[in-house]
Amino acid sequence: MSATRTYAIIGCGMMGREHMQNLALVEGAELTAIADPDAGSREAAASLAERLGQDVQLFSDNAEMLRQSEPDAVVIASPNFTHFDIVRPVMQAGAAILLEKPMCTTPADAKALAKAAREYPNLLWVGLEYRYMPPVTRFIERLHAGEVGEIKMLSIREHRFPFLVKVGDWNRFNRNTGGTLVEKCCHFFDLMRHILRDEPVRIFASGAQDVNHIDERYDGETPDIIDNAFVTVEFTGGARAILDLCMFAEGSEEQEEISAVGPAGKMEVKLPSAEVTWSPRDKSGPFVTHVDTPPDALAAGDHHGATYFQQRDFHDALVNGTAPLIDARDGYRSVVMGAAAQQSIATRQPIDISFED
Repeated sequence: MSATRTYAIIGCGMMGREHMQNLALVEGAELTAIADPDAGSREAAASLAERLGQDVQLFSDNAEMLRQSEPDAVVIASPNFTHFDIVRPVMQAGAAILLEKPMCTTPADAKALAKAAREYPNLLWVGLEYRYMPPVTRFIERLHAGEVGEIKMLSIREHRFPFLVKVGDWNRFNRNTGGTLVEKCCHFFDLMRHILRDEPVRIFASGAQDVNHIDERYDGETPDIIDNAFVTVEFTGGARAILDLCMFAEGSEEQEEISAVGPAGKMEVKLPSAEVTWSPRDKSGPFVTHVDTPPDALAAGDHHGATYFQQRDFHDALVNGTAPLIDARDGYRSVVMGAAAQQSIATRQPIDISFED
């Protein structure tokens, strides 16, 4: 059986173009079509395709693209608030789907899509790619091998730059994104579940919009997205996890720092330094390991190679007919957790978590 499959991308803004670069690295992945209603984004995609040697057709209409190109797989990288409406026609066309995070902006839509995905005969994969950063992958492998023992405390810190400029700056408003803790942090809530191999029962969050975008106006409206938060998550098995987010800390030496502590010691991973540090309780450490990422994967995007490794595994699943490693159930849970954290900030109350699969 041939390992070649044709791909289309819906949404060729910043993330869509990152997928273009990573598809160029995956053997057997042939990008043939791109759809985006924005002329500027299509022009940028056309220029990138020429540099990458990709022979693609450009469309302003998704339906027309699906009819003409009939791709084997579609990467959906359009704005968050469009995901729910865009994914349905792609499912009707029967293509395999890589749906960028967050899968939807509301728990209700995410629940409906997760239900539809259970009956979908083709691949539907949600792009929660932070699991795929090579240093994070190594960190998780060592935790799951039991080096720290049963994890009791998990901490994720992201101190980074503000939200980037998007077409029309759609990402400045909660109604378009689901809120910062859905849009940006669904990755981290997914990591919590994946690392702990457990489900959350309660979330308490405190956050605000203190610095970023306050002086911006869009048709007289001020952006309402928070730019910093602390989020505490309690899990069924008794472990606790915390997210520390700051989006006005672009001067930080490390953008992401994740640590897990158990009865045997503490394991940490830091990015971009790509160091995994093991600190046993007997004080024989610390032991520091640097985890390399292939230079071409690093250069193909802004996610430390994660987009490439996820795209590679997606393509393997597509060729071999195997199940997604990150499915709609994972996507739904990450949206529920982010929305609960947003609700906790608004109400200043802890929010009990329940999933309705």
